Amino acid sequence: MAITTGTAEIISIPAASSERTDGIRLCHFTTAHRQLKSRSFHRECLPLAAAGMAVHYAAPMDIRGRRDGVDFVALPEHASRARRFLAGPSLVRELLRQDASIYHFQDPELLPVAFALKLIFGKRVVYDAYEDFPSVAASKAAIPRVLRPLAAAIVGASEKLAARCFDGVMTADPLTLRRLGRSGKSRKLVFYNFPNLDFFPAPKPHAKRFDVVYRGGLSERTGTFVLLDAMRLLAARSKPARLLLLGYFDDDAAEKRIRARIRESELASSVEIRGRVDHEEMAEALSEARGGVSPLQPHPKFLKNIPVKIFEYWACGLPVVASDLPPIRPFFRNVCGGFLFRPGCAAELAARIGWLMEHPEYAARVGCAGRAAVVERFNNESEVRKLREFCACIAASS
Repeated sequence: MAITTGTAEIISIPAASSERTDGIRLCHFTTAHRQLKSRSFHRECLPLAAAGMAVHYAAPMDIRGRRDGVDFVALPEHASRARRFLAGPSLVRELLRQDASIYHFQDPELLPVAFALKLIFGKRVVYDAYEDFPSVAASKAAIPRVLRPLAAAIVGASEKLAARCFDGVMTADPLTLRRLGRSGKSRKLVFYNFPNLDFFPAPKPHAKRFDVVYRGGLSERTGTFVLLDAMRLLAARSKPARLLLLGYFDDDAAEKRIRARIRESELASSVEIRGRVDHEEMAEALSEARGGVSPLQPHPKFLKNIPVKIFEYWACGLPVVASDLPPIRPFFRNVCGGFLFRPGCAAELAARIGWLMEHPEYAARVGCAGRAAVVERFNNESEVRKLREFCACIAASS
């Protein structure tokens, strides 16, 4: 079988033998993240190390030595992007000391370092463009509004150059890869962010403190205000629901707006904001709720990227109510795992949540269907087989 984007074949999916990855030394590097990223560490590096690959994780974090078969390399921490950019030459020297077969990275700001590794030192490089980064740049609050179109254009052009120069380019969904699928001769791979079932075991009976859980960024574009409006409507209809919010705010101003909306809507007693949750604890936290919600707005990024949270909800046996957006729509057609609703429509979201609350047997049944779909198809195991074959082909190339 092959996965395609509609413009180019990406990669076939034969299972790679563990012998093909023995002897490969992969170095994942990041300067922007002090926490372990679920995609790079839990879905990619850990399974690759378990398959016999020597994996090094270079990052500005406190972890030292070896953890679960992955060797950690401590990088200096720089608070600003400008300082990280200026530290590029020293980062290149540290990465060269790793003497890796493949250098793997995700941060667009590290493209200059990756170009140096490839074009000056002849190293094999893989760029993991797990989000539609031009769309992210076009709406990033830290960039002055007048400069955002230019920033998006620069990121897009840099990614196309990367697809021409690097040995491999990965994305988390086929729509993101369409821009890069025909650029250059680099190998292309769609590596879906499906759950690693080592961290999402079979659900056990669990006390349900909440009716609904949301996991991810907390902002207007992710539908947080729509979700709060839906909670207010349910309360007004004498169907109050308890909501758990797991995630992060864009900035202090965004946090103030969201907390103010909670107070104004008189939801303080029924909404808990818990903040970020480590990936190892995610399944336990999600399982405190009866259902999961993904109220993402039709933002350019969400019109391409597949929301990870939906598969994590299903992995925990939760029914899901999600915005009807193109990336997720095909999965709901194939899995009877919940309901879609019109993006931005708080009344429709409230009706869907209320219906599931009133029909717990149906909610449990569709939650089980979601769990079965993850166990049978939408899990990390087949993705890792693809990634092992991808790395083996790149390492073997001249």
